Amino acid sequence: MNISSPGQAALLLVRRDLRLAMRKGGEWLQPLFFFLVVTTLFPLALDPQLSRLRDIAPGALWVAALLSSLLALDLLFREDGSDGSLEQLVISGVPLAWLLLAKTAVHWLLTGLPLVLTAPLAATALGAPYGAMPGILAALLLGSVALSLIGAIGAGLMLNIRRGGTLLALLVLPLATPVLIFGARATSLAIAQQPYDAPLYLLAAMTVLAATLAPLAAAAAVRIGVE
Repeated sequence: MNISSPGQAALLLVRRDLRLAMRKGGEWLQPLFFFLVVTTLFPLALDPQLSRLRDIAPGALWVAALLSSLLALDLLFREDGSDGSLEQLVISGVPLAWLLLAKTAVHWLLTGLPLVLTAPLAATALGAPYGAMPGILAALLLGSVALSLIGAIGAGLMLNIRRGGTLLALLVLPLATPVLIFGARATSLAIAQQPYDAPLYLLAAMTVLAATLAPLAAAAAVRIGVE
């Protein structure tokens, strides 16, 4: 296999980004800490009635997940844009959309996957029954992937704007709202022990659409940003 093949180039990029991220673990842990703090503080701030906690659980979980995802978006292309690595990716001869998809996958592994793995703890603190965990995990898994893909578009557009975190959040929030709506609905139905297939299928469709279109849009934004 030639080293310039898209598959091997993406694998090398994933390994390189993971090694760099391990050197700055504190930055990548901030979204996870934020998610856990927000979700575990809700029971302390409200009347600890189980029925009331279950009513606010879907909104609390998904708002915390969305805000946690926004916290880490600035890390997606920031360092590569400042040290010239993105320019090298553009002229590498490998499809830029494929390489940016690999970088987005690393972003999800470092931010989205930890949220999914800790979701049972947060959901339990909010009174969710154990029988709802499969639905909650499936919704957060699909939704976190979609949020990372959508965020890549915003990160590409904000590439040359210093301290553009607020603008990045304002840009991504409208695109992420459908994910929030259907994810919270699927979570609510799972907690109520009702069929949640319909919103989960819609969430999966949005994730597939984002995986198809977001890398292309992010690649176009990055090309504009490095010119």
